[in-house]
Amino acid sequence: MPRAAAEGCSLEYDTIGPDSGEPLVVVQGLGDQLTKRDDGFPQALAARGFFVIRFDNRDVGLSTHFPDAGVPDLGTVATGSAQLPYRLEDMAADVVAVLDAVGVDRTHLVGASMGGMITQLVAADHPHRTRSLTSIMSSTGNPALPPATPEAITALTAPAPDPSDREAYLNHVAAAAQALGSPAYPYDEAELRATLLSTVHRDHDPAGTQRQLAALLANGDRRAKLRRITAPTLVIHGADDPLIPPAAAEDTASTVPGAELLVIPGMGHNLPRELYDRVADAIARFAATPA
Repeated sequence: MPRAAAEGCSLEYDTIGPDSGEPLVVVQGLGDQLTKRDDGFPQALAARGFFVIRFDNRDVGLSTHFPDAGVPDLGTVATGSAQLPYRLEDMAADVVAVLDAVGVDRTHLVGASMGGMITQLVAADHPHRTRSLTSIMSSTGNPALPPATPEAITALTAPAPDPSDREAYLNHVAAAAQALGSPAYPYDEAELRATLLSTVHRDHDPAGTQRQLAALLANGDRRAKLRRITAPTLVIHGADDPLIPPAAAEDTASTVPGAELLVIPGMGHNLPRELYDRVADAIARFAATPA
């Protein structure tokens, strides 16, 4: 796969769909590799005429990792005293670096969870590179928003077993995925485990995910920046998201000028295959909105 040169790192990326299509970059969530949802969602976007660009965020997949930075103390991140190897703004600049490498001037932005936060920053700080923004299962960082459910917090913070114990590790991450997933669209357990195993074989760096989380937490409240976004913006969220409650989507849509909100019943903090076409249709329709 090709690589893009960014500030202090290089980024693995690929493209799907017709070169003549409108560019659309997909930005992944916390710890997710570019192969996330490789069972049909990028292909659904490409089928709607988009030239889809996706990449491994820094510290995950085959992009540059930062092992010398160690594992951050998330408690010091909360106090503002942590020394971080990068910030969420750096990850937003990475999106621009990928666009430069591909030779794309302006693009549609689609980001999920942490990826939604990154694309929000791209749209706010790089408006000349943004045609539209779709923020999925994400948030503004508003500290007054309701927290995750206790079950979701436990799923994220429970200590993981040694990944060398394949069975125990797969049981752990599969249970976490089930806890965060969509009640109306449950995972197929065997398929989920096969996907997770393939992901671990491509790359496994829990410390990198913690460094991404530190960058996310340090970013704080983005509402002042979101008010500056001028691109057409679509906010998509699950009505049953246990990690980022739907109030976060309402806050995002009310903060970004002119944003449209789509809340999907039965959807949790994942994008089930059964919803790929619905979400791709919504993005395609919205991308046609005049900027």
